[in-house]
Amino acid sequence: MKAFVFPGQGAQFEGMGKDLYASSEQARALFEQANEILGYRITDVMFEGTAEDLRQTKITQPAIFLHSIVKARLAGDAFRPEAVAGHSLGEFTALVAAGALTFEDGLRLVQQRAMAMQRACEAVPGTMAAIIGLDEAVVEQICAEIDEVVVPANYNSPGQLVVSGTVEGVERAVEKAREAGARKAVRLQVGGAFHSPLMEPAREELEKSIEATPFSRPVCPIYQNVTARAETDPEAIKANLIAQLTGAVRWTQTVQQMLADGVTEFVEVGGTGKVLRGLIMRVNRRVPTAAL
Repeated sequence: MKAFVFPGQGAQFEGMGKDLYASSEQARALFEQANEILGYRITDVMFEGTAEDLRQTKITQPAIFLHSIVKARLAGDAFRPEAVAGHSLGEFTALVAAGALTFEDGLRLVQQRAMAMQRACEAVPGTMAAIIGLDEAVVEQICAEIDEVVVPANYNSPGQLVVSGTVEGVERAVEKAREAGARKAVRLQVGGAFHSPLMEPAREELEKSIEATPFSRPVCPIYQNVTARAETDPEAIKANLIAQLTGAVRWTQTVQQMLADGVTEFVEVGGTGKVLRGLIMRVNRRVPTAAL
């Protein structure tokens, strides 16, 4: 069984999509449609912007979403998913690729999500840190013992967990992780505390938009971040998507569940094509991975 997976923030690169725009009429039409929906020329930033320009949440999220969807559409018959999943933002891309959301609705939700997250970051400063070389249970215990907001946010691969919360909470978690023998515990250069309770204002904002958006049954199961389980029911998909902003991205558990359910090959769609493949290989070195 072949699964297609879609990256989130961190998979952007300078000039992303420029080659696709230049070589394909279908790609050009999608890019121009996106410019119209967004109300500005995101293609200018994607094609000519600096790495710093592309790192802004309000740019990064729609840019990665758009790049992945264009790649999936250009693949034609080669894109026949039997299962899909996406990392954080990538879950929205996966839903569009699997037919649960239209391209237009998906892009609008991604834009609203990015802006809501940016506003939440500005209202309550927060940060994130990567902790490498400790068991998940140890990191969970460290977070539980700190009387500041700090939670496991991204279960990326075995031994690689990202925590998220207030600056004070995350700094204390980093100290405790080092004391516990972490191979590495470092603050990340991010704009805020994604996938933590500090994103509650963004969750409330996005909930209204998601509830007002029509969702269809996807053509194949989508494995969602907050449950790491396959879902096809539109109402359950919406509920999980709403919970995702303040909930953890259970990527390790998602890949493990997909393998248990019979996935034999993973294809990463969009971005650099390396981010999720690297994480998947840390879960299971033997499973074939490819990039679209």
